[in-house]
Amino acid sequence: MIDQNNDTVKAFSKIAKDTQSVIILSLFEKRAEGLYHNTVAVLDADGSYLGKYRKMHIPDDPHFYEKFYFTPGDLGYKVFKTRYANVGTLICWDQWFPEAARLTAMKGADIIFYPTAIGWLPEEKEDYGESQYNAWETVQRGHAVANGCYIAAVNRVGFEPSPDGNGGIEFWGRSFISDPYGNVIKKASGEKEEVLIHEIDLSLIDETRITWPFFRDRRIETYHDLSKRWLEDL
Repeated sequence: MIDQNNDTVKAFSKIAKDTQSVIILSLFEKRAEGLYHNTVAVLDADGSYLGKYRKMHIPDDPHFYEKFYFTPGDLGYKVFKTRYANVGTLICWDQWFPEAARLTAMKGADIIFYPTAIGWLPEEKEDYGESQYNAWETVQRGHAVANGCYIAAVNRVGFEPSPDGNGGIEFWGRSFISDPYGNVIKKASGEKEEVLIHEIDLSLIDETRITWPFFRDRRIETYHDLSKRWLEDL
């Protein structure tokens, strides 16, 4: 179980306090025997444990068989009030779903972090690699625009061979920060691990939402069908 008494959380809480940093800590959470979650714990700059978010959307794709390991999250979408900003946390596959970004922004997130491990399969990279990467970056920049908030996509980098010796995954890295206008204001490489440091201006959130008042103009009374799996009637 992930809470303030967890040994890993306590170790990173000390680091957060010593460095005066907010830490978003990705963990494999064992909730009970046979029950696991893909979880992040959020630690404030004084080392205090603010809470956790459990990944809501669990994929089951070639080389990404996460449904075998993880149970979908049941804590809802979370925002944490840290010393520096209101931080929303979504995880990897969550980044493709506009509903998740919208609900997190509606809870007050100034910046949404997406800890991620996504990459190319060697047999697909030549034909689909660049389009896959472009889609990944574009959808998250779109979340920034649609919600008038900052996005920080934090992706793994490097190659991991398959245990059976048949291929593997090339994680494309290229972690980036997008401002509320969808501009990429800082980006890492795709070849090595890096630390991105960038100062953001939270007043830009209000400026953006005044310029593009999407929250003002939402027709919430017309969206009830979004809670359905599919709409059968044309």
